[in-house]
This record gives sequence, C-alpha cells and structure tokens, in this order.
Amino acid sequence: MTTLVFGHRNPDTDAICAAISYADLLQRTTRPDAVAACCGAPNKRTEFALRCAGVNAPRIIMDVRPEVQHACRLNAVTATETEIFSEVYERMKHFNIGAVPVVSESGGLVGMLTLLDLLKVVFEEDSQSVQTRQVVTSVNKIREVLNGEFQHVVNPDERSELNVMVGAMSAEGFTKRLHQFPAERLLVVSGDRPTIQLPALEHAVRAIVVTGGYQLSVGLMHLAKANHVTVIKSPHDTATTTMRIKSARSIDAAIQREFLSLPAKQPIADARQVVERARQKLFPVLDDSGKLIGVLSKSDLINPPKPQLILVDHNELGQAVFGAEESDIVEVLDHHRLGGGLKTSQPMRFINEPVGSTCTLVARQFRAAGVAPSSGIALCMASGIISDTLLLRSPTTTDVDRDCLEWLRPFCDCELDSYAKDFFEVGSALRSCKPEEVVREDCKEFVEHGIRFSISQIEEIGFELFWNRREELLTALAELARQRRLEFSALLVTDIVTNGSLLLMSHEPNDWEEINFPRVDSHLYQLDGVVSRKKQLLPLIAKLLENVPASIV
Repeated sequence: MTTLVFGHRNPDTDAICAAISYADLLQRTTRPDAVAACCGAPNKRTEFALRCAGVNAPRIIMDVRPEVQHACRLNAVTATETEIFSEVYERMKHFNIGAVPVVSESGGLVGMLTLLDLLKVVFEEDSQSVQTRQVVTSVNKIREVLNGEFQHVVNPDERSELNVMVGAMSAEGFTKRLHQFPAERLLVVSGDRPTIQLPALEHAVRAIVVTGGYQLSVGLMHLAKANHVTVIKSPHDTATTTMRIKSARSIDAAIQREFLSLPAKQPIADARQVVERARQKLFPVLDDSGKLIGVLSKSDLINPPKPQLILVDHNELGQAVFGAEESDIVEVLDHHRLGGGLKTSQPMRFINEPVGSTCTLVARQFRAAGVAPSSGIALCMASGIISDTLLLRSPTTTDVDRDCLEWLRPFCDCELDSYAKDFFEVGSALRSCKPEEVVREDCKEFVEHGIRFSISQIEEIGFELFWNRREELLTALAELARQRRLEFSALLVTDIVTNGSLLLMSHEPNDWEEINFPRVDSHLYQLDGVVSRKKQLLPLIAKLLENVPASIV
C-alpha cells in the first residue's frame, strides 16, 4: 500500500519541500512506496524553489478518506447474459461465490445474478409447468451439458426457445401431445423407443435427444436428415438427460436488472450507510465511465484498508489533510507545538524538535542514514530551511538549522546566499494574488482556551504593497473568519529586510489592548522584531486569550 507523505493544509515551502525530500529518503531506504503529497498547489515562491531544484511538485490530494475502490475485490468473477445455467453454476462453484455481476457481450454491466436465481431457473414450481418445459438455448449448448455427440446437426448455435417433451408415455398419447406445439420449437427426449422417435421425426421437430447411449437406426437417421432434425446422442439415462437439458437454459430470465451499484470513488463511510439498508448481498463497483472494476460485499466494509500517512511540518489533525482521522498515521516529523486530536492504534515514530524548519529534521535524517541527497533534493531541503528561518535570521533559528544548511551547501548546484536573495524576491503574494488568496496562502487554524482562530503569514520585501491593499485584505480576513466560523482571523505580514511585521486582525477580541505592541490603526498593530508565527506570535495570542471568554459564533 502507498504511504503518503503530507505537509499541512495551505502548504508553505517548508511543508512541501519536507514532504518531497522525506519521501525521497524513504524511497531509498525503508519505504519504497512512499509518495510526496500536498493539500493544495504550491505558491509562487515554492514553485520557484522546485523549478530551480528540478524536482516535481507533490501529488495534490485533498481528501484521503478510504474509498470503495480501496475495499472492493478487483477482477471480479462475472457472467455474460448469453451464458447458460451450467456454465455459470460451475464457475460460481469453482470460486465458491454466491453471486456475480452479469455483463453484456460488449462488457457493459446489465445486472446481478445469485445462486438462488439460478436454481429457480431449473426448479420452477409445479404451478409454472409450461415454464418448466421451456429452455432458451442452442442445440450446441445442450450437447455440451450432456457431454453428448451429434449424429446430425442443423444450425447448432442458433439460440431459440425450445419446449422439452419427454417420450415416456404411450406412442398414441405422445403423438397426440406432439401436435399441440410448433414443430420448430420442440425438443424430444427419448430412450431406445422407435415408436416415439418416428412420429417426432415425421413431425420435423427441432431436435431429438436419444438417451442411454443409444442411437437412431439407419432408416430413422435418413428421415432425420430429410426433415432437418438435429439428433443428439446422450450417454445418460432419460431422467438425468432431462435435468441436464434444463441446466442448458440461458440465465437471461434470472438476471436481476434492478440493482444497486457503488461508485469507485465513493467514501467508504458513505457507502456503508447505503449498503446497510439494502437487501442486496453483493454490489458491483463502477469507475467514472460506468465500467465494472470490482465487487464489494457488506463484510468488506467491516474493517476496510486505511491509507498510511506520514505527517511533516504539523501534528494536529485540524491542520492535516481531510480524512486523516480515518487513516493510519505511521510517523510524524515536525517542529511545532503538540496539538490535540492525534491518536493511533499502534505505536509510531514521532519526531518533534524545536528547530527552525522541518527540512532541518529531514536533512538530519539523511545524514543519520548515511544517504547523500541529489543536488535537487539538497536544494529542496535548503529552500525549506531558508524559507522558515528567513535565511537563519528568524528567532526560531537554532544551531542545528545552521549546521544542516552548511551540510547541504556542497550538494547544491548553486550558491545558496545568492539563491536565497532570488527566492525572497520571487512570488510576492501581495503583488500577484487576490486578497482572498493572500489570507489563505499560509493559513493555520488554532484553538486556545476554547477560542478558534486563524493566523496567516506572508513574507514581503517592505510594506509598500501592504499599505496599498490594506482595506481589501481586512475585508478578506473578515470573510475568512465568517466562512470558517472563527472567533477572528489574523494576517502577519513580515518584512524579511527589517525583521519586523505588521499584524492585521479581522477584529480584536476583548482585552486585546493588552497586546503591548503599538496600535497603528484600527485592526492593525506594529510588531517590531516579530517574524515567527510559531515561536513569537502564537504564544502571545494564547496569553492574551487566557482570560477572554469564547463568544458564540
């Protein structure tokens, strides 16, 4: 099963580069099936980093909830609507199954068939005596189920509705009944009884089956050929022959054409609610084009397989990809505070250290494993460190970050200080994004003292663009808080030149005046020396909210 390495929602450069780099290390060491994934498209700055590194962006996956296609049995055993009872029964017996999907000759799904439906085809009730004698099939199919042989055959594969008549009565009574049915639809079963065979041949029936291993006399064979009557020699007695002929019936009449199917991409949780109410036992699973890809029974949903996730740059389910709570989280690699909600059924590897960048931890894993990164992966990790530590100038920077960045330098094909300058000049969110995109680009939600809020952060060179767009950003923040039902939303705009920030609030909670930073204007504060959302701003907000009652949103 594929192991998905995920950064947090609204991923930044560190989250995406950490996912790519750690997946690369896992592929080369312990998990060859590891795949880097992300919950959204990279921003302009991250795109620049990946382009310079020559690595592909992670696979975008917005929802990892297990789907029907992950629990169904692929390569399902099927039947074709033109097949006969014995063929399908033998197949079901061989695979020990009680139901199969039925497909057309072109492969389209036409219905479902159960073993009970098949038995009804053969064992009709006495009240349906006419139907009991009817067999829709070809004479070749009859020969096959009898393991018999043709003495003479006409149109062997022509499929038609035949009435079975057993010549076990007097010749007079048989002849009388013989003329009650159209000759071309009569199939006569008889032992070595010329008094039965002769009137049947004279009536030019569709076929005659001679039981007990007997065969027609030379004279009767001449008559059969003259009247175009198919003659089949059966090795079985009359009773067995008659029963086997019934099993040559087409399954068409027994197909359930009103049935419930499941889309392959339907979440298992949703499918479970549907199938629990249904009397149907087996459910065909269809892809987006309506093609059958497998089958699913109710028991398959009891303990379905779960996707395996490795979380990087976050450890809170509220920041993880949608559906993470229904997955097996096998590892966490992070440098943030511990959040709530993360539970596992089995022990897992959990690395959480107070460094400036998750890519620092990934680089250290490379070193510990003795694996040299490629130039592209090395630049990818360096980009994450440069981004999250503002080129080692952020107060979150540690000696471990400095050491790992120095270790990566020789592996990179470019000079990192010059590259960092280009990196920060590229992709200004205020220059290229709509206001609603700006406030969502690197947005994380938190809960402190029962109050839910979000903090977004962007890095810019100077504040000129911010002043030009301040009002529309404030409107976008207020809308973000309303849509997500948050107490408030904040935007931290950081100047990477002066190492200071401006904090824009959708609105200020009670007692917000205790922030101890200059209030520039309504909803706006100047935070000199504050560049870290994690280490500086979040603890400050948590302290301010400590005595603020949560309002009802």
